[in-house]
Amino acid sequence: MEEKNENLQPYDDAPGKSLMMRQLADDDKPREKALINGIDTLTDAELLAILLGTGIQGKSVLDFSREVLRDNGGSLARLSRRTIPELIRSYKGMGPAKATLLVAAMNFGLRCQKAFEVKDPQMASSHDVYNYMHPKLALVNYEEFWVLHLSRANRVMHAERVARGGISATVVDARLIAKSAIDHISSAIILVHNHPSGNLKPSMQDDAITRKIVDVARICDIVVQDHIIIGQSGYYSYRDSGKL
Repeated sequence: MEEKNENLQPYDDAPGKSLMMRQLADDDKPREKALINGIDTLTDAELLAILLGTGIQGKSVLDFSREVLRDNGGSLARLSRRTIPELIRSYKGMGPAKATLLVAAMNFGLRCQKAFEVKDPQMASSHDVYNYMHPKLALVNYEEFWVLHLSRANRVMHAERVARGGISATVVDARLIAKSAIDHISSAIILVHNHPSGNLKPSMQDDAITRKIVDVARICDIVVQDHIIIGQSGYYSYRDSGKL
């Protein structure tokens, strides 16, 4: 005889024409499927359905989850960048509780990923910098400018956010960066900032601030090894491109 799980509560779905959770076979319901086959067997929509918990008027929670994913181009990365107010405004059935839970889950996953980072990682290439910094900038909808302070072995002694700004620009003080490098006794530094738009091409402002920081750092006998621009799905390296 099949054992019934008394602790498993049914999905609370609003009535409508779409197939409700209670009408699905157990191995097709996200929570039951996760218990039977493992959480890694769930689709993105099924995972999202578990987080949202309930459907909306006329749609099951699974249909609602599919709609949210479609609206974000099927991209979890794009969905993860949505803020709580944006989600509430975009979806009539997405109240503060659902929106907060969803954003919290996305950020919790990012923090779990950060927990696996190697302490004092070595920056041997632009790709190393990208892998190290992308998790820190992946969910940011505005520009941030960071400096990686390196030891003689090119290991990160300190990662410092020196400025944050708007969607398309941020203000950076080259003198403060040089002072910070001196304070941390850095052998070299790497500059990193993000382009929320996804466009990896450096702007005229990017080129100007890079030259300025390089010039000021040189006076202090500090080498700027690279300037990395991080987008949603890639990066640009000044050094790899021969501009540094």
